[in-house]
Amino acid sequence: MAKRLIPTFNRVLVEKIIPPSKTTAGILLPEKSSKLNSGKVVAVGPGMRDKVGNLIPVGVNEGDTVLLPDYGGTQVKLADKEYHLYMDDDILGTLHD
Repeated sequence: MAKRLIPTFNRVLVEKIIPPSKTTAGILLPEKSSKLNSGKVVAVGPGMRDKVGNLIPVGVNEGDTVLLPDYGGTQVKLADKEYHLYMDDDILGTLHD
């Protein structure tokens, strides 16, 4: 049975997108050629409560592609896959085509 992690509060579980290291023709790409620290949101927490008790929802949704900071987050390994757990306010933005 595979485990599923559901983040608490305003945390977001992200699977980082690893850019390809070579093209389909076999040409090796430099490490910094298309380095964009991005990931796909796998799960989100319910949000945080303000001082009055109102729920402030997380700003991203499952399936969103997000821009991540260079450092931070907590590495989590589930079923041989690597994920990262970020606070909602650590995510820099969402990426759209």
